[in-house]
Amino acid sequence: MASSEDHTVLPRPVFDRPVKVLIVLSPYYSDIAKGLLEGAKAELEAAGADYDVVEMPGALEIPTAIGISDRRSNFDGYVALGCVIRGETTHYETVCNDSSRALQLLGLQGLCIGNGILTVENKAQAEVRADPAGQNKGGGAAAAALHLIALARKWAQTSKGIGFKPRGEDTLLAGESDGNGIA
Repeated sequence: MASSEDHTVLPRPVFDRPVKVLIVLSPYYSDIAKGLLEGAKAELEAAGADYDVVEMPGALEIPTAIGISDRRSNFDGYVALGCVIRGETTHYETVCNDSSRALQLLGLQGLCIGNGILTVENKAQAEVRADPAGQNKGGGAAAAALHLIALARKWAQTSKGIGFKPRGEDTLLAGESDGNGIA
């Protein structure tokens, strides 16, 4: 059983500037959602991050909400929370695969997303995973988002020194030097 396995938990990242995260939650299974949300909020608060919470009807709407938010707001990262429990039809596979794939594609575009959408066989599995005192998958998703935000901030400050200079660094004002003795 997964709950008895040892695993590595990375130290919580530390930030020198405020962090703002959007938690996108599907409360379809409200008791499961409550545990996921509790764990995510606790992790974000422990890191000193500010957060907002929005609700979507189901797991399929979560990636779309994150995409809309990224285009129209100023969040540093996102936490996707929800639960999909296998039923009698193939709808389970569609929801699991499509929501996960959409979140992954958003992440590959540069968004910092922690995926806490549970995909389980039954409600008992979901309860163990959502429990903040158990597997705390909501807290784990928030931690993942925080680590991605820290990484994005770290690399946003570096310049590769090749190609075009970033906007604003490509123009010298009178009296400035470019570091090569050229003014």
